[in-house]
This record gives sequence, C-alpha cells and structure tokens, in this order.
Amino acid sequence: MTDLSTIRLFATHPHQCSYLDAEDATTVFVDPNQRMNGKLYRQLSELGFRRSGGHVYRPQCAVCQACIPARIPVALFEPNRQQKRCWRRNQDIEIRPVDSIDTSEHYSLYARYISERHSDGDMYPPTPSQFRSFLTSEWGITRYLEMREEGELIGVAVCDQLDNALSAVYTFFDPDLHRRSLGTFGILVQIYHARELDLDYVYLGYWIQACAKMNYKSQFRPLELLINRRWSLLR
Repeated sequence: MTDLSTIRLFATHPHQCSYLDAEDATTVFVDPNQRMNGKLYRQLSELGFRRSGGHVYRPQCAVCQACIPARIPVALFEPNRQQKRCWRRNQDIEIRPVDSIDTSEHYSLYARYISERHSDGDMYPPTPSQFRSFLTSEWGITRYLEMREEGELIGVAVCDQLDNALSAVYTFFDPDLHRRSLGTFGILVQIYHARELDLDYVYLGYWIQACAKMNYKSQFRPLELLINRRWSLLR
C-alpha cells in the first residue's frame, strides 16, 4: 500500500459552490504528477476522494461540511418498492459491457443528455474533447455498461472497478425515456454487477442533504456515509 502521507495535495481558491448557492467551496486535488493506479485509488476512495477524468479530488471547504462521501454495501442492499418497479420495467434492456465508448454513437447520446438535462451545468456545452477527457478510461480500471433497447443505445453507466468496489463515475441516457427512470436503473445495474463480481461496495460520490439533485442517492439503503473519517451505516 502507498504511504498516503507522502502524496502532495493542492487546494483551489474558494469559489462559488455548484450545489449550495450560499456557500463557497474549496477543492483539494492529488498532485497530477502522482503515479496513480487502481490500488492507490481504492485507498483514496476510502478517504472520500473521487475522480473527474484524470483528476482525483475531494471537497475541503473551510466552513461547510455538506458534501458527504456515500457508498452502497451491495450485500446488504434491498431495493425499495419504486426501485423494484424500475428494475421490472426495464427487463427488456440488454446490458452489455464494452471496452470503449469513443464512438460517434456514444458521444451523440452524451451530447443530447447534457444539452437537455444539464444545460445549466459546468459540462455544457458538450464537446467531443470534453467527453473524452471526462469519461476516459483511467489507469486500466474504467468499465462501460451499455444499455440497449432492441439494439439501440439508450444509456451508458461509466464506473471504475476497484479490487473491492465499483465507483460510479457517470451515467448518461436518452433524456426522452422518462418512464424508464434510467438514472435509477443505471445505479441498480452497477449494484447487481458488483454482486456478480463479488465486490463489497458501489461508491456514489457525494451526498448533500440540502441539495434536491442529490436526493436520489439517499433512496438506496442501507447507505454508508463517511462522517468524521469513519464510514457509518444509514438504514
């Protein structure tokens, strides 16, 4: 294991928080020259770090502590009624692992999703270079789970496979298929895929109780939250 005390971190200047309007945010990044691999990323994930493209980061705000790392212990997970309905509703979808999503088909779906669902976010407007840098395969651990309906691509769940977990990176899907609840379905796909691989967790990133956009994460129970450097079970 890597001695984490030897890793250099760099902090951003305080900036407007993307999730809570009244708060300023500070982010710490792992030195981009740090040699990264799956084992080191597992250690950092257990301490609440995430990745965006090739950058590994963690919120470290001076006052606000609202961003709480969250993960699902897959052996304990029990879908609620809504999640069971979502799973049954989508049984006609073919789930297909693929090695790459660097195609016009994948980018076209991603661009539609960002333009229609997140036009007020940092990833708008989408570009091919931004798509590749954000969802690139990093350190040989990134996996892509396609969702296809009668051969047509309708969604992709991007995740990193650690030696004890899947870390959900991003899910994008056909924004017109509201009835399918493909965001929820994408998480369920990763939970059941993690079980098939005999992994312990699915990391969901950060949960913010006061942010409506994050509410869906608290619907997956039980959920483990990293509070005061300890993972605690929320049932």
